[in-house]
Amino acid sequence: MSLFGTDGVRGLVGSEPITPQTVMKLGWAAGCVLCSKGVGNKVLIGKDTRISGYMMESALEAGFSAAGVNVSLLGPMPTPGIAYLTRTARASAGVVISASHNPFHDNGVKIFSSEGTKLDDPLVADIDQKMLESMSCVKSAELGRAERFSDAQGRYIEFCKSTFPSNLDLSGIKLVADCANGAGYEVAPRVFEELGADLLTIANEPDGFNINADCGSTHLNALREAVIESNGQIGVALDGDGDRVLLIDENGDVVDGDRILYLLATYRKQQDTLGGGVAGTLMTNLGLEQALARLEIPFVRTNVGDRFVHEVLVNHDWLLGGENSGHIICLDKNTTGDGIVAALQVLEVMLETQKPLSELVADMTLFPQVMVNVRVEGADAKKLVASKGVVEAAKAAEKELGADGRIVLRPSGTEPLIRVMIEGNDHHQVDRLTNQIADQVKAAM
Repeated sequence: MSLFGTDGVRGLVGSEPITPQTVMKLGWAAGCVLCSKGVGNKVLIGKDTRISGYMMESALEAGFSAAGVNVSLLGPMPTPGIAYLTRTARASAGVVISASHNPFHDNGVKIFSSEGTKLDDPLVADIDQKMLESMSCVKSAELGRAERFSDAQGRYIEFCKSTFPSNLDLSGIKLVADCANGAGYEVAPRVFEELGADLLTIANEPDGFNINADCGSTHLNALREAVIESNGQIGVALDGDGDRVLLIDENGDVVDGDRILYLLATYRKQQDTLGGGVAGTLMTNLGLEQALARLEIPFVRTNVGDRFVHEVLVNHDWLLGGENSGHIICLDKNTTGDGIVAALQVLEVMLETQKPLSELVADMTLFPQVMVNVRVEGADAKKLVASKGVVEAAKAAEKELGADGRIVLRPSGTEPLIRVMIEGNDHHQVDRLTNQIADQVKAAM
C-alpha cells in the first residue's frame, strides 16, 4: 500500500506515518531514490506554521543527510513558492511540510520534482519501495550538509509581483487579506502592499496552533465581516499553505474556485490569451461547465486533486484549470496552484475592465450543490462506498435526479472521510438526497 495519498503523505502528528522515525526514513528514502536516478543531491525544504513543522523539518533534514543529500531550509513558505524556488534554484527536489487546509494537529509531506511539479507515479513507487528496506547511512565524508536558503521570501515576493502587469498597480483598491495564520502570513501582505493596495490583513499572527482556525479559505465568516465593515472591494482568503484562494466580493458574497475560473477564462478568451480550454474536476459545479459551453470554451473534468488538473493541462497543452476549493493553476505563471498569483490575476481583470468583482461573475449561475463529509476513522472507505446500502441509495438518487443532477461519492485522498456530493436544480431535493446517502454510509460502518 502506498504511503502517498492524493496530495503526498498526510496524517495526525504522532500517528503513523507522521512520526519522527517515519518522516526521517521518508527523507532518506526520497534522497536515495533521487541520487540513484541521477537527479542530483540538492533539496529545498519549506514548511507552513504548524508547531510540528520544527520536528518534521529536523527529521527530514537528518534523513536526507544520511542519504548523502544536501538540504537548503526555506522556513515558512507557501507551497507554490517552494515549487518556484525549486525550479529556479536548480534543486533536485522541493519538499513541503504542510497539511494544507487541515487543523494544526495534522501535518504532511509533499515533494516537487526539479521542474516544480508533483512527483510522477514511477518515482513515488520507487520511494514507497525504498521505505520497505532498512535505513542505512552513507560514510561520514559523504553526509549531506544543511544550510539556510538566503532571502527565500524576498525572491518569491518578486516572482509574485512579476506576474502582475507592470503598467498597473493596486492603488485605490481596498483589499482585505486573510492569511489563515499560515505560510503566507508574511509574503501575501508584502506582495499586495508593494503593489500599492490599501490593505487590511487578518489572521496573520501564527502561533503554531491557530493555522486554519476559524480563518482562511475554509472559514470565510471573519473575512466576509472584515470586507463589509471596511467597505472593501475584494477579500482574499488563502489556506494554510497558500496554494488555494477563495474571494469575497464587495457585497460580502463568496467567489469560489469555479467562479474564479469562469472570470479568468472569460477575460482570457476576450484577450486571446486563454490558450485552449479549461480543466476542472469531478467536483466542479455544472454551472461552470454550462457557462463555458455558452462561450464555446472546451472543458474537461478529471479526478479530484490539483496534480490531476495539472496532468490534463499538460496533456492538452492548455494553461488554465483548477478546483472549486480554490486551487487555481495558471501554467503561464507557475507550475502549481498559487493563491497569491491567482488573486493577482483576478485583480488585473478588475482593473482592466473597471468592473467590480460581483459583476465579473454575475453571468455564471451555480447549481445548488451540497456536500456531506462522513468521518470514517479506522474503516475501509472504499468498502463502505461499495457496500450494498450505499450503492442502492446512490442509484435511487440518480434515478430521482435524472439528467438534471450529478452525484459524486468518493473517499477523500487527504483525510479519513467519505465525501458525498450532489448537485441539481432543487436545493431541498439535493440536500435530502445527499443526507440520505450519507446516512447509509454511517449505517454501513
